[in-house]
Formats: sequence, structure tokens, C-alpha cells
Amino acid sequence: MPEPPFPEQEQQPPGREADMQPLADHGEETYVGHGRLTDRVALITGADSGIGRAVALAYAREGADVLCSYWKEDQDAEQTRRLVEDAGRRCLTVPGDIGDREHCNALVQQAHDELGRLDVLVNNAAYQMAYDSFLEIPPDELEFVFRTNILAMFHLCQAAVPKMAPGAAIINTTSIQAAQPTPQLLHYASTKGAISTFTKGLAQEVAERGIRVNAVAPGPIWTPLVAMSFPPDKLAQFGGETPLGRPGQPGELAPLYVFLATEDSRYITGEVIGATGGLPLH
Repeated sequence: MPEPPFPEQEQQPPGREADMQPLADHGEETYVGHGRLTDRVALITGADSGIGRAVALAYAREGADVLCSYWKEDQDAEQTRRLVEDAGRRCLTVPGDIGDREHCNALVQQAHDELGRLDVLVNNAAYQMAYDSFLEIPPDELEFVFRTNILAMFHLCQAAVPKMAPGAAIINTTSIQAAQPTPQLLHYASTKGAISTFTKGLAQEVAERGIRVNAVAPGPIWTPLVAMSFPPDKLAQFGGETPLGRPGQPGELAPLYVFLATEDSRYITGEVIGATGGLPLH
């Protein structure tokens, strides 16, 4: 895996996979499925790129059909669709703002109606932007980050849970920022803390339905979200502070999302599991 320093680079929101240097690794050449999600259906938000794309690829190679929700990155979403279909599975790509409750309801309904069921909900989409001071965060961006990162999870779970059968799983993406917030990312970090709390609380309520809820807390992962939100000089050294000396690749996280979606994790719920390159999650 490549280690920093990386070429200095800069992207505008929402960021594009194809413009990253080096390109991210989603497991295209390495992930091998074993039929652990055969004929299951997953709805994944933020599935156009980064962690979401890696999870979509892995789920498809494990035998699942996938609805890929994304904001407006059509080219990236098309590549995700090709990866899923190359694995022999069905893929729906649906753009839109998950901060809108009606859109969330429609995503769940479409997955259920067109793919036949809903077994796994991966709440992965998020937005971040770095500022020198929290005083500089624009009010409209503050509201957008909370709507996208945490309120959307409430909307999607409220729509999905009634349609899920026992054995279903909800997997949320939080962050090491929930435990070790960076002041320059305070609005993002605050939503990630809320996601950890949401995960633990929701797991208690839906356990009686046979639904498990867990979260993955990534450390520094090489994604377009990172490429478009940090200044070039900081981006060049991204991930170098970890004990492993590099950022993680999206494909390195996908097996954890697979594990949490399968019966292999049937006695695990309400947990936040770190994938941080050795940075402490506390």
C-alpha cells in the first residue's frame, strides 16, 4: 500500500475518485467472495466512492444485490454499478439528498420493491470540510453536515426497520473523530459522536426484532471525501501519523462490513469497532 508523502493535490466538493493521486484501492483486484450474502439485498449510502464503493463491491462478490445511494457524483456511481454487475449481481444507483426525509423513504421503498427485500442497511454517507476555526463554519454548511451525517440515519432507519426481517443488520460508519475530535473538523466530529450514541441506543430497541446494529469507526482512509476537504500540504502527509505509517484503503475496511452483515457476527450488536491503523479509539 502507498505511504505518504503523496503528490500535493486539491479537489472541489464532492470529490472524484478518478482525480485522486494515488488512486484508492477498493479491493477490485483482491477481494474474493465466499457466498456469505447470497441473495441478500443491501442499501448502501455514499456508495459511489470510497468506503461505500468498497462495501458494494464486497457485498456483490458475496452474492448480494445492492442499491447504491449517492449525492450527485454520477461518474463515480456508474463505476460502482459496473463493479457490482461484473460480480453478477443487480445494482440500482440512485442520486439525491439523504438529508431529505422523503428521499430516504423512497430509497428504502425502492430497494424493497425492486430488489425484493432489505437485509442490510449501511449508513455510510457523510460530508466534512476543514476550517482553521469552528468560528468560520458557515451556518448553512453546519446544518447540511448534521442533516447528511446523522439526521439521515434516523430517517433511513425509521423507514427500513419495519421492512427488515429477523437476521437483518444495520451498519453505521462513525469515525475516530468521535473519540479524538480534531478542532478543524468540529461539525463533522460532532456528528460522528452522535452516530456512536445512535448505534448503541438503536441496537437495544431493535434487538427484540432480531435486527443487529453496529458501527465501524475508521481512522484516516484514502477517499475523495478526504481529497476534497483538506489543504494540499496536509493531504500530502495524510495518514502518516498512524502507527502503521499510512492511511487505510477503502478495500481494507470492506471485510469488516461483510462480517457485521453476516451470521458470523450474530452475537455482536451495539458495538463500535475501530479500523484506525493503530490509533487508539477511546
